[in-house]
Order: sequence, then structure tokens, then C-alpha cells
Amino acid sequence: MDVKEVEVDFGTQEHAKKLKKKGKKQKPKRGNNPQKEIGETKEGVEKAETDEKPPEMHFPPTFSVSEIKNKQRRHFMFLKFKQEKRKEKLALKKKRKKERQALGDKAPPKEVPKTIENQRVYDETTVDPQDEEVAFDEGTDEFSAYFNRLTNPKVLITTSDRPRGRTVRFCEQLATVIPDSHVYYRRGLALKKVIPQCIARGFTYLMVINEDRKISNGLILSHLPDGPTAHFKMSSVRLRKEMKRKGKEPTEHVPEVILNNFTTRLGHSIGRMFASLFPHDPNFVGRQVATFHNQRDYIFFRYHRYIFKNEKRVGIQELGPRFTLKLRSLQKGTFDSKFGVYEWVHKRHEMDSCRRKFHL
Repeated sequence: MDVKEVEVDFGTQEHAKKLKKKGKKQKPKRGNNPQKEIGETKEGVEKAETDEKPPEMHFPPTFSVSEIKNKQRRHFMFLKFKQEKRKEKLALKKKRKKERQALGDKAPPKEVPKTIENQRVYDETTVDPQDEEVAFDEGTDEFSAYFNRLTNPKVLITTSDRPRGRTVRFCEQLATVIPDSHVYYRRGLALKKVIPQCIARGFTYLMVINEDRKISNGLILSHLPDGPTAHFKMSSVRLRKEMKRKGKEPTEHVPEVILNNFTTRLGHSIGRMFASLFPHDPNFVGRQVATFHNQRDYIFFRYHRYIFKNEKRVGIQELGPRFTLKLRSLQKGTFDSKFGVYEWVHKRHEMDSCRRKFHL
């Protein structure tokens, strides 16, 4: 039986409509040069793919990264945003540097960056060292006997009831920083009974280290015999063994005392209180220095030793311990929690109302 091949034209419009109704796609025709047609089809497919690519997503100007609900995506976008900001800042810095080099001597002065310190609200109680009234107050206050070299400091360091080992070690290290200081344990005695005994034995200061949950969190500093008494909140306490790149143990030399940024009347009183803890005439041979640095009403204590590398270069080596103080109250006279008269008390709402307002 002979089989004849019959050519069927699938390209007719009627047959295409039928296939479209049935949901089938029409096959493309192939001519004499199939490679050329295949290449054309690939180009067409690539062009179709490029046309079908969605446009880049641009966030609206009011968009915030915090609106992204996916945590990983939000973190990635935040890092990318910070990186772009850093690049823009670096490019602007390089551009300004080139402009300044091009202008030379005609370049405008550099802009001073705005900080909380230089934007500080002016305080009327700021001390002028050459003021006659301030000089008179210094000559008649409770610390005048020390600054007139009539008394020598002698400090009693004690703790709260049943102190833990870390607080005891902190008191022992503090005694190596302050010359002529002695550590005693309270053993349940009230401070009102401790103060008369300190006065009878010639102590000029009573220092009490309080703790909570094995962490030192408070300092009471009372000047004897007439006061005043300051209560500080203590934080960021680091012992010598907890510090990195610490130096050797401090020697018995009397350290130099540095007081920074105690500018107001209140800060002046606190600075004089810290200064009268240490004896006069420091031994510069020991190269040791105790620093009380006030910044935004936080008092940072550091204990360093100078390291002279050559005639022009000098470095510092921290000896420890270190801690941070925040003044809570200043009371007239010795410690009296019930009937004491307070010169100044920290009020939280006053500090929260203005970030650029400080008291020390």
C-alpha cells in the first residue's frame, strides 16, 4: 500500500483561530535556513526578557527603614544606608579639602562642630577665679584649713554592712591611691556612731562605699568635722585585674591631682572636696597622677603613671582602679539622713527638660 505525504498548511488564519480557541500555541514556520531563524528567535527572546524586567524599586521620600517588617532585610538595608551616608560624608570631606588647598591662604576658617558641651546653656553660677566674692568664700569655707596648710588629710574608708569580696578589694585598691587612708569594716555600726569616733581619732574624711547585688553603686564622702557631705551614684567600677594593658602596682609616692571642668559654684565646692583628699606637695618623682574629669555632670576618675619615652615624647599608663561618679545631693554638716539641711539635690525632671543644662 502506497503512502503519500500530504502537506498541510498550519499557518492559515482559520486553523490558528481554532488552535487559539483550544488553548494551543501556534508553531513557528521554519524556512530553508533554520539556523538563522533560530538565532533570530534567541535574540527575540533576549529582547523580550529585557523588556519584561521590572524597573528598579525606588522608595518614596517619606519611607523609613523601620517600616520593613523582615528583620534580616531591615538590618541589611540599615547597614547599606549607613554605608552610603559614610561614602557621601567622605566624598564631601575630600571635596572640601581640595577646595581649601586650591584657595590656600584665602580659604575660610574651619567650622567648629556642634557638641553638647559647646552648646551648653549659660549658667549664672559659673565661677570667675579673679572674683573677690569667690576668693572670700574660699577663705572662709570648710576646706580653708586644708588649703591654708593647717591640717593634713587623713581618710577613713569603710563599706556598707556585710560587703562582698569585690567591694572589699575595691576599698583596698582605693586606699593605695589616697595617701594616709585606712580601711575599716563597719560591723553593723550606724554612721552617726562612726563619725564621732573618726573625729576623736583625727580623721578629716569619712568615705563609705555602698553596694547592691555585689556591685558598688554608691559613695558617701563626708568632710570632718564640719561637713559638707556629698552623696554620689557610682558606676563603671573596674579593678586592676579587670583592666587591659594595666601597669605595675602604684608606689607610695604622693600623686599629682588634676581637676577638669569644675566651673560652677557647686562644681567648685565638689572640686575642692576632691582636692583636699590628697596631701600637699606631690612627689613628681613617682610620676603618678589622679584625675577627676567632669563632663556633662559625670565625674570620671582615672589613675595614671607618666612614661617618658624620650625628651620630647611622653605616654601614660593606667594603674587603676577606675570609676564614674554622678552627684545626687550635697548636704551641709556631717551625714544626717533625717534632719540634714541640703544645699543641692538632683532633680530628674530638671535634667530631662534640657540636655544642654549642667550643674557642675
